[in-house]
Amino acid sequence: MPVSVTMPRLGESVTEGTVTRWLKQEGERVEADEPLLEVSTDKVDTEIPSPAAGVLSRIVVGEDETADVGSELAVIAGDGEDAGSSAPAPAQQQEQQKAPQQQEQQPEPEPAAPTTPSTEKPVEEEAPAPQTGAPSGGGDGTAVKMPALGESVTEGTVTRWLKQVGETIEVDEPLLEVSTDKVDTEIPSPVAGTVLEIKVQEDETADVGADLAIIGTPSSAPAQEAPKQEAPKQEAPKVESAPTPSVEPGSSYAEPAPEAEVAKDPVAAERKAEPAPAQAEPAQASAPAAETVRANGAGDAGYVTPLVRKLAADKGVDLSSITGTGVGGRIRKQDVIEAADKAAAAKAAASAPAPAAAPAQTGTPAPSAKPEPSPLRGRTEKLTRIRATIARRMVESLQISAQLTTVVEVDVTKIAQLRNRAKADFLAKNGVKLSFLPFFALAAVEALRQHPVVNSSIDQEAGTVTYHEGEHLGIAVDTPKGLVVPVIKDAGDLNLAGLAKRIADVAERTRSNKISPDELSGGTFTLTNTGSRGALFDTPIINQPQVGILGTGAVVKRAVVVDDPNLGELIVPRSMVYLALSYDHRIVDGADAARFLVSLKERLEAGQFEGDLGLHA
Repeated sequence: MPVSVTMPRLGESVTEGTVTRWLKQEGERVEADEPLLEVSTDKVDTEIPSPAAGVLSRIVVGEDETADVGSELAVIAGDGEDAGSSAPAPAQQQEQQKAPQQQEQQPEPEPAAPTTPSTEKPVEEEAPAPQTGAPSGGGDGTAVKMPALGESVTEGTVTRWLKQVGETIEVDEPLLEVSTDKVDTEIPSPVAGTVLEIKVQEDETADVGADLAIIGTPSSAPAQEAPKQEAPKQEAPKVESAPTPSVEPGSSYAEPAPEAEVAKDPVAAERKAEPAPAQAEPAQASAPAAETVRANGAGDAGYVTPLVRKLAADKGVDLSSITGTGVGGRIRKQDVIEAADKAAAAKAAASAPAPAAAPAQTGTPAPSAKPEPSPLRGRTEKLTRIRATIARRMVESLQISAQLTTVVEVDVTKIAQLRNRAKADFLAKNGVKLSFLPFFALAAVEALRQHPVVNSSIDQEAGTVTYHEGEHLGIAVDTPKGLVVPVIKDAGDLNLAGLAKRIADVAERTRSNKISPDELSGGTFTLTNTGSRGALFDTPIINQPQVGILGTGAVVKRAVVVDDPNLGELIVPRSMVYLALSYDHRIVDGADAARFLVSLKERLEAGQFEGDLGLHA
């Protein structure tokens, strides 16, 4: 029997979602768990898989429409079924679409027949055929509206128009890019046709539901030729010949108009001459269709998000040369990053032999390659919505709480030795690399249990402080669109391997925009690995309403004085790291912060993680 596809609950506080794109159309077959559509909420954009295998017989909620959680989105006819009453819907729609086309084509031969008795004035004045075509074209133009890109999003900013007035566009082809404080995304065209008007320019903001542009369907493309109505009054025979080629709109229909208007109005002739090449393009559009897709940066994958396209441009990666690993061959951010890394490695390998040979013969150091300047140099551009949101929240955090930072130095030589012994087996057993971060995370959640004041939140207006029962650890993740902090719930219940796998999982899903809304809230303490880019330490800003955030610096080898019981003080190389704790001084005192850091330091320097790694002490 037919299966209903409903809007899932994409988060605890999410009550509705917006359909941004259907990946399957009515009449197409879909497999169980195959991505069926894309849905956007105020916290995440995600794909909805099909609950069953069958044929998509009916789409209930169209693109850019919002539906409540639990409401029906589509109907799928199961295997072996005849799609019931829902399956013929596409065929019926095609017949309904053909019917008006036949009705439009029927009046056109009628004026063509009276062309022989051209002397009959009443027949010539009965030329509403081109007049009805023109007004209906303008009236039938489809408005592209600003979609609701999230429950709390009320407006969006047009960052870039991918098509201009006069250009043709296909159904679902990206038309413009829109930015909100939660997401940067592309808006596809709801219909095929010609861009007749752009109402909101780039860098302008529009409310949800406002008209962004007007697109004329292929049959309404001649609507721009409204001045042709004057032609029947002066030269009736020429007007009668116009409807004959109008069976093929967008090509030969526009040819007689310039000839009729050149003698009357040279300015009008110039206006007509400008869109003529654009109208000639659809006749040749079938041949370079693939090239057009590649020009839009989609390659063979079809649809590429603005973030992926921007990342590819920044890294100099040709999207057409990448084979996407996403659903349906879609190119993901990770594909672009890997392609850039491979290109850099290949370039380095190609240039490596020359510098290596020169020092051997001359004894002089090889000249360092001059880095290429960033394309952002000398540019002034508007802040993205997410960057503006991050800026506002960071300032608010500093204004709300009294923040200061305490730093300790930790010797992690024993952990470094354990990693070298266990990292190969750990990768084979757990499927993720063993970095220093899981060790820091495990020591942090253990210290939070001992010092709950650092794992608390304060409500100064109510005069209360809440000591959280669980350790919900936020992990700061660097993404192309900004800093995002997914949360590992109940991190205190996980061991070293569990933390390593969860950290790798949430980081990957955050960068690929697959993280769920519930995983972006509810944190009680945050860990930020600033050392991943070589920083020794920093003073991180607290993620409200938390009262503490731990920054882990780079692990580096340094000469350190150690006290040997037999040899006394010695200077030896050790693996050292700085740990910086920023805390809210309204509830956490300096002594509390010091006690927390000392517990963390002692746990790490003891290096007793053999049991977690399956090693013998």
